Amino acid sequence: MSPDATAFAHLVDDGGFPRAVQRFLRGWRASSSRDVELPVHGPVLRVLHSADGHYLACEVAPEGSTRSQIWVVTTDPDDRAAWRIDSWPEGMPEGTAEVIAWDGNRVAAILTGEDGVGSSVLIDPADGSTVVLDRRSGGRLVDAWAGSALVRVGPRGYRELILLRGGTEIALLPYDPGSTTDAGVILDDHGPRRLRAGFDGELTELYQPATAYPIDSTEGYVRALVRSENGTTHARLLEVTATADGVAYQVIAERPGFELDEFVVSDDMSTVAILWNIYGASELQILDLTDYTLHEPIPLPGMVASQLSISAGGSMLAMTVEGPSLPPTVELVNPRTREWEPVDREPSLGPISPDPTLERIITRDGLPITGWLFRPRGEPIGAMLFLHGGPEGQGRPGYNEFFPSLVDSGITVFLPNVRGSGGFGRAFMHADDRERRFAAIDDVADSVLFLAENGYAPRDRIACCGWSYGGYLTQAALAFHPDLFAAGISICGMSDLNTWYCTTEPWIAAAAYPKYGHPISDRELLAELSPLQRVESITAPLLLVHGANDTNVPPTESQQMFEALRDLGRTTEYLVFDDDGHEIDKRENRVVLLDAMSRWLHKAFAARRG
Repeated sequence: MSPDATAFAHLVDDGGFPRAVQRFLRGWRASSSRDVELPVHGPVLRVLHSADGHYLACEVAPEGSTRSQIWVVTTDPDDRAAWRIDSWPEGMPEGTAEVIAWDGNRVAAILTGEDGVGSSVLIDPADGSTVVLDRRSGGRLVDAWAGSALVRVGPRGYRELILLRGGTEIALLPYDPGSTTDAGVILDDHGPRRLRAGFDGELTELYQPATAYPIDSTEGYVRALVRSENGTTHARLLEVTATADGVAYQVIAERPGFELDEFVVSDDMSTVAILWNIYGASELQILDLTDYTLHEPIPLPGMVASQLSISAGGSMLAMTVEGPSLPPTVELVNPRTREWEPVDREPSLGPISPDPTLERIITRDGLPITGWLFRPRGEPIGAMLFLHGGPEGQGRPGYNEFFPSLVDSGITVFLPNVRGSGGFGRAFMHADDRERRFAAIDDVADSVLFLAENGYAPRDRIACCGWSYGGYLTQAALAFHPDLFAAGISICGMSDLNTWYCTTEPWIAAAAYPKYGHPISDRELLAELSPLQRVESITAPLLLVHGANDTNVPPTESQQMFEALRDLGRTTEYLVFDDDGHEIDKRENRVVLLDAMSRWLHKAFAARRG
């Protein structure tokens, strides 16, 4: 949202790479839009209005690689200038630059070099001048405002937030190993926050720039809202106050047994919008920050919502809403009246499928897991498990353009959330760490048995497909449980964890140690978990897919598995997209991918039918 609620910026995926668009809601440009033109070829990953509404900051991944850049444009649709603002020291190879937030009129960003060290910085878009707030391995800026900064530190799955101010580093919460505190917003800093906004009754917000505070100021107190599992089993919303006398916190919103997905705060500190994760579906609530009243949930127009953004005075909330029958679209709601705002635009297009059902499985060691089941009309000809990435991702009832045609052709699609998935609390997320990953592989096998025993697919016609970590898990399932699968499709997946550690980006490798194991001390464990080391066991036809520009999981991971299977005389194919990366963002490539997936599955199922 723009701070004055007259416009919003969003991404559009309708051909080529996703791009940024600025859409106007009020004023003389109402109902018009403007394509944000950038002189770089690649998907736009994020777009953010500045606090004064003058700039848009765009994060772009050239050619779909993981090494993103930051570009800025003004919000004047007649101004076509665009300029890159992330700069790297002379002689230092470029890494990845990420947009985090706006600190007044400066972009708060993270610059991560090839050494894996992250620099939390503020960049002035007017002249490119940069102030370094923090620099450390594994450090990640979360928010910055008026001389204070929140930085996430700690290894993957064991993270906390620290407050930086005046050269002082303050831990916000008590020591609680195994918990994750990973998101936060600075509320105020001994003065007005960002924009002091008013409301004139006609959905027009009045604002002026907030006062900037010097970086070395140590006066006053700092309040922040944070998302944290600290002291409990599931993420909740805490308010933390840091003063000269110490740090105190209180719980202001929680749902026992369910996770806080994300939240956003209006700049006048009146309104907090909250999304809860209910087995993967979303629930929206509004919290009045003036008296901590948590209002009844606002019904959503789709099953999954994300990417909350709110205007400065809290009069308009924007979010992405999606579902199996609703391609991702930006929806606007007035948090006070609870009414959804009509937006004059073309509806999102794409193939759709009926809503899935939530299913529950008891695994072989007694751990319950859940998953979302898409059933075809009539007798199924087969089934496909679809495994999410992460490993801390989550199979959710959102939109997926690959599922409708598969379901329409008689294929059951099941999204199991095996142990290690996010959204189910800290114990579940850590349940696949290191040597426990064998149990996560078994969860995939138990999902196959669930489908067969309940008549959702013929026992001999069940395939497995996954993306990124899900691609690895697909290969592992075929290697550890070869008799269960009719086919496999691995998209941008790892085939050997030891070789992957040698070729991935250094900062990605460092972040993976707590989840997979260390490439030196845990080398034998990594080999035991690697599908390539068990390639002789893989008998099901395996389609391997990769983007040539993938630096997260380099394409050599798919290449070496393809060559090993080919040398053994197994049925395998290798599909490479030369102009894409880890996400296969380009729409034309995704069309090719869907056709390849469908062909692969139908051929494998037909062979089993004889």
